[in-house]
Amino acid sequence: MKRMIAFITALVVFLGIAFFKTGSSTTSTKSTNKIPTVGILQLQTHPALDAIHRGIIAGLKENGYVPGKTVKIDYQNAQGDQSNLKSMSQKFISEDADETIGIATPAAQSLVSAAGKTTPVILAGITDPAGSGLIKSDAHPGANVTGTSGESPLKSHLDLLRKLVPKAKTIGIIYTTSDHGGEYNAKKFAKICKQEGVKYKMFTIANTNDMQTVAEKMASEVDAVYAPQDNGVASAMKTLVSVTNKAKVPVIPAVDTMVKAGGLATLSVDQYQLGKLTGEMAAKVLKGKSTSNYPIKVISKGKMTINLSEAKKLGITFPKSVIKEAKTKGVIYK
Repeated sequence: MKRMIAFITALVVFLGIAFFKTGSSTTSTKSTNKIPTVGILQLQTHPALDAIHRGIIAGLKENGYVPGKTVKIDYQNAQGDQSNLKSMSQKFISEDADETIGIATPAAQSLVSAAGKTTPVILAGITDPAGSGLIKSDAHPGANVTGTSGESPLKSHLDLLRKLVPKAKTIGIIYTTSDHGGEYNAKKFAKICKQEGVKYKMFTIANTNDMQTVAEKMASEVDAVYAPQDNGVASAMKTLVSVTNKAKVPVIPAVDTMVKAGGLATLSVDQYQLGKLTGEMAAKVLKGKSTSNYPIKVISKGKMTINLSEAKKLGITFPKSVIKEAKTKGVIYK
């Protein structure tokens, strides 16, 4: 009888241990099969950044990460508020996002600060990421950060401006003081102007509220305006153009969406394709690729984009070569 009781006791203990291990194994499998979470932080709403966001989603999809099915997307828009950037970045980290993506330099900087050296951060079309303090170098980003950079073809922008406004003696260059990318592009463009013997004047805004006053002063002092890839200037583009149009001063911006908002023409890096490339890189990192030695990918070739209605308002005729290039390889806004 004692032997029987001992046997039954041993059997119960064995079955209990087996059940516990099976339960643990099931739990482990579920954890392994958990779909990853990607936090996407966008500085604010405007067409160029929105295009990057759409591209990111497309790039993830094409690489097997379908929102709601094989990946969870936590999308946050800070609407230009620095405190929102900080709280949203911290939210991603506290909720254990597998990866974060920053659209615009301030968003990327906030994510890098919150992530420390652990959670991967993917840069989405950031101008001068090394100069922004986000990485060590384009070739060897280091730590947990990599991504894409959109480098404006600045020399081509100057050549286009001189072709469309050949009588322009002084060019106004405007940027936002708090936008590193905007300042970087504006000062680099000014350096090219100096090298080419072109006279220029620099103008700055602290935020979009300054645009009306600064634009009025600038329009009275220059013959044409260059608007670099700058989030503040892009957001206030309609205000800028409303002022410069009255003075018959054309604006050559850096991005196609800024041409649509009233700029005359540009050679623009495709923001959607920039986002798509970012999504592809983000997918590879989710699959295990290390960020530290994953080089920054740069797109710098622009497509011709022109605004026919704006040219008509300003009394400017596009050269046939420019129209042909826009028709075959670019975009024409009517």
